[in-house]
Amino acid sequence: MSVTGANYLLDLAGTKVLVDCGLAQGSRFAETLNYAPFSYPASTVDVILITHGHADHFARLPKLYKDGFRGKIFTTVGTRDLMAKAFPDSYSHLAEEAVAENHPPLYSPEDIAATMELVTGVKYYEPIELAAGVTATFHNAGHILGSAIIEIKLKTKNYTRLPDGQELETILFSGDLGNSGSLLMPEKDFPTGADYLVLESAYGGRTHEGKVEREAKFLETLMHVVGHKGTLMIPAFAIERAQEVLFLINKLVENKIIPVMPVFFDSPLAIEMTKVYEQHRSEFNQTARDLFAAGDDIFKFPGLKLTSKVEESKKINDIPGPKVIIAGSGMSNGGRILHHERRYLSDPNSAIIFVGYQVEGSLGRKILDGHPTVKIFGEEVPVRCIVKAIGGFSGHADQPQLVEWVERVKSANLKKVFLVQGEASSAMALAEAIKAKVAVETAVPQQDESFEL
Repeated sequence: MSVTGANYLLDLAGTKVLVDCGLAQGSRFAETLNYAPFSYPASTVDVILITHGHADHFARLPKLYKDGFRGKIFTTVGTRDLMAKAFPDSYSHLAEEAVAENHPPLYSPEDIAATMELVTGVKYYEPIELAAGVTATFHNAGHILGSAIIEIKLKTKNYTRLPDGQELETILFSGDLGNSGSLLMPEKDFPTGADYLVLESAYGGRTHEGKVEREAKFLETLMHVVGHKGTLMIPAFAIERAQEVLFLINKLVENKIIPVMPVFFDSPLAIEMTKVYEQHRSEFNQTARDLFAAGDDIFKFPGLKLTSKVEESKKINDIPGPKVIIAGSGMSNGGRILHHERRYLSDPNSAIIFVGYQVEGSLGRKILDGHPTVKIFGEEVPVRCIVKAIGGFSGHADQPQLVEWVERVKSANLKKVFLVQGEASSAMALAEAIKAKVAVETAVPQQDESFEL
C-alpha cells in the first residue's frame, strides 16, 4: 500500500484503460520505484484517464510514453492546464535527482512534450467514448482545481440490470476526494449506480478539525510568531494548499485580524499555478466566486511578496520577523522550504505549520513525528520551533467523509469497495469503518495484485 504513485490498469473486454500514472513520492525508497519497469507493456495501453493534477497521479506519464505508449489521454481542462505548468518543475527535480544518484533521467523534455500532445481536456459530466461499448464520465471530486471522480461504464453480455434491458457494468474511481468545507473548491459529487468502487484512503483513520477550529489553530500559531517576532514556515503543495493559505491570510489581513507583515510566496511553481487558478475561477465555490466578482483578488493582500528568483529567495533571510514564508515542497522533501527549515527550525520564536499530508519517510513526517533533530543538506538541525499540523487544511476527505461518500453513492448493485492510496493502517481503519456502517465487501489491494470483476 502507498499513498503516492497511483496507477490502475483495467482490461475491459480487450480495451486496456489506465487510470492515473503517478510518481511515487516521499522517501528515497519510494522514489526509486519510479525507475522500476511498469508491470505491463506500455504499448498495450489504449487509453489513460487522469483524475487530477498532483504529480503522484500523472507525472510518470512521460516514462510510459518513453516505454512505448502512444494512445489517448483524457482529463479535465483544469487538470490539463495544471499538468502543462507542473511538468517542467517535475522534470527539474527528477533531473537533479538523476545527477545526484548517477543514473539517467527518468524521461526527457521531449517525452513531456510528446505526452502533452496526446492529452485531451474534457468537460465534467459529458461522457466520452473510449472504445466500442466503453465510456468514461468525469465528475467533480472537490479536491483541487480540475479534480475528478471517474465513472467507467462497460457494456457486457453476461450482466443485465437496467429496466430497458441495456447491459452495463460500472466501476467508479474516486481519485482523491475533497475535504468538505474547502475555501476554494465546491463540494464533491456523489455519483450513484456503481458495481465497484476504487476509493482513496489517505486519511482513512483520521478525523479533521472543522473550518472554525482549523482557522483558530492557524491564527494562534501565527500570533505566537507575531508576538515573538519569529518566522512562520508553511511547507505547501503548489496546487491548492498554497492557494488556500493565500486566501486565508488575505481574509485575516483585510479584516485587520492580523497586522500587515511580510508574507513571502517563495515558490515559482506555486506562483504559476495560482495564475492557472485565476484563469479557472468559474470552477471555485460560490463564496470564492462572489468575492472575485466583487473585486477582491483573494490571492493578493498588503505585505505579500512573490519571490520567483533565487536571489529574491535568499534575501528573505535579511528581513526581520515577524514574517511568513510559504514554500514548497509540501512534504519538505525538496524545494526552497528546506533552506528556510535549516535556518529557522532551531528557533523557538518561530513555527512551522503543515497543511497537507506528510507521507511516511518524508522530512515533513519526521518533523511532525517529533524528531528532536533532522538532517537537511547533510547538517543535523535541532527542531526547537513550534510544530503544528492542521488536518482541516488537507485537500483529502477524512474517515467520516469517506464513509459518508460510500453510503451516498452505494446502490443495490454495489459488490465491492477497493481501498487504495493510503498507508496500510489508514486503509484497514477505513475498511472497518465502512463495514460498520455499510453492508458491502471491502478489499485492500497490494502492489501488482489483480482482480477479476
